[in-house]
Amino acid sequence: MSFRKILVANRGEIAVRIIRACKELGIATVQVYSQADADSLPVMLADESVCVGPGAGKDSYLNVPNIVSAALITGAEAIHPGYGFLSETASFAEVCASAGIKFIGPPVSAIEAMGDKATARETAKRAGVPTVPGSEGIIASEAEAIKVAAGISYPVILKATAGGGGRGIRVVFSEDELIAALKVSQSEAAAAFGNADVYIEKYITSMRHIEVQILADEHGHCVHLGERECSVQTVRHQKVVEEAPSATLSHEQRLAIGAAAVKAAQAVGYANAGTVEFIWTPSGEFYFMEMNTRIQVEHPVTEAVTGIDLVQAQIKIAAGETLPFTQEDIRWHGHSIECRVTAQDPSRGFAPGAGRLTNVRVPGGLGVRVDTQIYSNYLMPPFYDSNLAKVIVWAETRAEAIARMRRCLDEFLIEGIPTNIAFLKTILDDPRYRGNDVSTAFLPTMMEELGMTG
Repeated sequence: MSFRKILVANRGEIAVRIIRACKELGIATVQVYSQADADSLPVMLADESVCVGPGAGKDSYLNVPNIVSAALITGAEAIHPGYGFLSETASFAEVCASAGIKFIGPPVSAIEAMGDKATARETAKRAGVPTVPGSEGIIASEAEAIKVAAGISYPVILKATAGGGGRGIRVVFSEDELIAALKVSQSEAAAAFGNADVYIEKYITSMRHIEVQILADEHGHCVHLGERECSVQTVRHQKVVEEAPSATLSHEQRLAIGAAAVKAAQAVGYANAGTVEFIWTPSGEFYFMEMNTRIQVEHPVTEAVTGIDLVQAQIKIAAGETLPFTQEDIRWHGHSIECRVTAQDPSRGFAPGAGRLTNVRVPGGLGVRVDTQIYSNYLMPPFYDSNLAKVIVWAETRAEAIARMRRCLDEFLIEGIPTNIAFLKTILDDPRYRGNDVSTAFLPTMMEELGMTG
């Protein structure tokens, strides 16, 4: 089976990425768009386009009836959700199935099992994957929160079970802070996800955030494509710079954490692309954190070091194809870094911006890739996230990749709105980053030293 036409249920750079993958596979594309995105690059590149609502995401890119109707009207056989919006919404995948449309993603059961982070943690634990000490499922009361936190000792971290994007997370250092933090975490989770449930884990200091890319077909085959280093993130857990592979792990450690990721995926009957996220301790121990049942923003660094097109793989898996390689076939070569360029003003607490991009010049050259939806005179809408572009570089060594990325950031020009390009240069120039002396505390510490907030 192969698809003749796919509807792209997303926007921005990931929509462009999906359209390009489809075109290379000879598949026609339908781009849905909001009124605010009528002049967007995905609309220009797709074979067909359908407006599904006003600018606000809830009225357009989250409008399930309109999106499914667009697929039916245009004859699209499958829908690719990208990341964010409806990508991890089990009910959307169910609606697609009931309408006879293939959802390019994992089975509904896998989305449900891994979408609830407390359930995912228990699933991983039962599968023999190491997990951080913490509560058995969600916290039912303030008294239980106090008891669990005392049992695993402070500091602890509160996490929204339906969370993502750093929301609903609070680090707590004493019992005096716990109840207030619990209420804030629950309130934030309810507002962001419509689910106030949270759970508690031991908070590990000086940890690295390591995630593993997996691919699984619908015939029982599952492989990992190695890890990504995602420790450079803000105090709000927003990733800023990602790398593949991690300069910290040995080849043996890479295989061990990869095998654990495969075990977690197989425990829920996973199919398609997914990412298993881990905490990595200074002593080399690792613990399951969560699984993202979709393509990740930072997937290009894995593509760069493996040569495997993950979006095309998603499409082929959804079409029923068997993985064309085994775990023994996967090889990693060189080093890749991705920087997220955003419409944020670091001098104003990373306040998001919107407006017209009067001039755009993107970097290029050997080993350089820029995934973006922007162009000169592009009007950045105020309704969505602040992502403008992803700059991805590849080189033989990490040091060469850093030098190449630094050169690219010097070349990158965006005029008309504030960006974080200068901030990204500051990160790459920091001796701690260059020396791989990073953890999830690195960026918050650097920002505090610079008197920055956000």
